[in-house]
Amino acid sequence: MAGTGERMGTGRSALVVGLGIAGMATAIGLRKAGWQVTVVERAPQRRLGGYFVGLFGTGLSAARRLGVMDAVHMRTPKKARTWAVTRGGDRTRTNGFLEQPGEPQGVLRGDVESALFENLGDVEVRYATVPTSIVDVDRGVIVTTRGSATGAERSERFDLVVGADGVRSTVRRLVFGPHERFIKPLHAMICAFQLDAQVPYFPVDHGLILAEPRRSLWVFPFEDCPPTALFSYRTRDIDAQFREPVGTVLRRTYGPEPLGEILGHVLEQFDRAEHFLFDSVNQVIMRSWHSGRTVLVGDAAWCMALYSGMGASMGLAGGSLLGRLLARYADDVETALRTWEARLMAFTRQHQRAALLKSQVFTPSGPIAHLILKGLHRLGGKRRQEDVPSALELYFVRPMNVDFAD
Repeated sequence: MAGTGERMGTGRSALVVGLGIAGMATAIGLRKAGWQVTVVERAPQRRLGGYFVGLFGTGLSAARRLGVMDAVHMRTPKKARTWAVTRGGDRTRTNGFLEQPGEPQGVLRGDVESALFENLGDVEVRYATVPTSIVDVDRGVIVTTRGSATGAERSERFDLVVGADGVRSTVRRLVFGPHERFIKPLHAMICAFQLDAQVPYFPVDHGLILAEPRRSLWVFPFEDCPPTALFSYRTRDIDAQFREPVGTVLRRTYGPEPLGEILGHVLEQFDRAEHFLFDSVNQVIMRSWHSGRTVLVGDAAWCMALYSGMGASMGLAGGSLLGRLLARYADDVETALRTWEARLMAFTRQHQRAALLKSQVFTPSGPIAHLILKGLHRLGGKRRQEDVPSALELYFVRPMNVDFAD
């Protein structure tokens, strides 16, 4: 039986759906603005593990405004180097992710999430809970949630609902419509995880790029822990990628040629990985991110795809700015939401377009794109003077350090 209850207290109340970077950043931003915040999370506990994240100036400035910057563990190698390699073992010095314009800082995704979680304060977190109904009412929203373990339902009124529940957002489906209307597949798969040990014969703070037509392996280095690996490959049959064990799929995808020492080492490490991310690559395209008193944040609203490199930064920036604008327009939520959306929309669209081009850097779509990338890697290895542009700068967008202050 569903339980129904009015939330008590003098402050305005908000429900945030999703305990990821965007969700926790929003929860902190709203709490700073004086809101009473509840977070619900589908998983039974906070998810651990992590993979490489580059935090650009946009994300770093947002982390400072949220008050979590000092808790984020920065792991950028002091002497980072990146090598373009082949499965046969050849190597060429090149420019990697951390050497692109915008000077990103290397962190584990878990580093950012831990820093945010430690600063949630009095935010209530309910695990194993999903929304099943979201209905607008006068100056508020009635939300019904269900506990995954017991099936028990409860209905509550909130002044605002924030969907920060990822690409396949339940909030978006309930309020805006089916996923197919907004999700744009890029016909690619990724698998990310942390290595136990660096690839043999490479220092732990060196990165690797093994790129071939329609498939690639990236190894991202850190200063004080083993690197993380990213498999990325293109496919037109996304559903087929989930029908077998991931290790089987990866070995078939990167065959039938001999794996060589680098690929072989990383795949052996994957077999022992406790946590990993294996998923299709998509973007989310929407004309508006809010409807009534429901608003979407992060990948639920504007997923730019992993290839953009801006997901974590924009999750932080979006949550921070939303809280600050709701504080500014304390008596006019609609104006706050419209202003917030107008500030962010053009920026996210720009990086969504850039991600389509960047995908060719991460995973060349065919032999011609692969040849071009090989040339860029060679050019990157010859870069010695500051006035010579980075080879990969041709593909990367400069405005990654925009500060979305109110």
